[in-house]
Amino acid sequence: MQKRPPNIDGLAASTLQLPPGAWNSVLDCLCDRFPSVSRAQWLARMARGRVVDGGGEALTPDSPFRVGLEVHYYREVADEVAIPFEENILHLDDDLLVADKPHFLPVTPAGGHVHETLLGRLVRRTGNTELAPLHRIDRDTAGVVLFSTHPRSRGRYQALFRQRGMHKTYEAIAPALPGLAFPRVRSSRLVAGEPFFRMRETDGAANSETRIQVMERAGDLWRYRLEPITGRKHQLRVHMAALGAPIVNDDLYPVVCRREPGDYRAPMQLLARQLAFVDPLSGAGRVFTSALELRTRATGD
Repeated sequence: MQKRPPNIDGLAASTLQLPPGAWNSVLDCLCDRFPSVSRAQWLARMARGRVVDGGGEALTPDSPFRVGLEVHYYREVADEVAIPFEENILHLDDDLLVADKPHFLPVTPAGGHVHETLLGRLVRRTGNTELAPLHRIDRDTAGVVLFSTHPRSRGRYQALFRQRGMHKTYEAIAPALPGLAFPRVRSSRLVAGEPFFRMRETDGAANSETRIQVMERAGDLWRYRLEPITGRKHQLRVHMAALGAPIVNDDLYPVVCRREPGDYRAPMQLLARQLAFVDPLSGAGRVFTSALELRTRATGD
């Protein structure tokens, strides 16, 4: 019987269905499929029961290869560095958890971040292995993130995002744009760019739209309110850069600026300030607001 492996220390298992090949063992297949993970690392994971089949049975170095076998394994990063910023729980009930995420903390495992994620921390903190993010914000963005705490109601809340029933408000610090009239709407067509992790605007029918207002004019840096009508990857960052006002400390737009690992001196000045919606279970209006603040050069905050 197929069953989902349990979370371990707040980390869900990854899954691979073994492809056709001439391997003798599951171990041989894993080593070829994931060359960045050494054979010694796979052996160590197997020895600790961190590689199991679809039925939850531990796989060993001698487990024979079989096309289509479902293999669950737990990702690990050697010497994963702790991210020195804390999240806060703004709200918790039987169906929702609302977190205030700091800059630099990923929502879910990615790259060199496995345990140091918002999801992992919250699972460990609450003991709830059913937690699941209902949406995501970039690692470099701070602010409000909504989690489902129970599968029974998860689909109802996920539908709010699909049907644009979730009103999102962001704040950003970016260069002044005295030559433009505000409020304004930026609409454009966003497609995958180069390198692969960036987006870019191109000709064609618009698939992204953002309302932009000025909240505060102070010198050469203004505070903007951004309301995404659509939810494309990096939409707010691309739209602000395209207007000539890239968000302060954005290391991807308009050009890629590599940040050294562990360099937390210059967080991108983008904050998911508020989520507002009509609760699909109770019908009540709900508003959740971040308690975090962006820095401004003028105040030195």
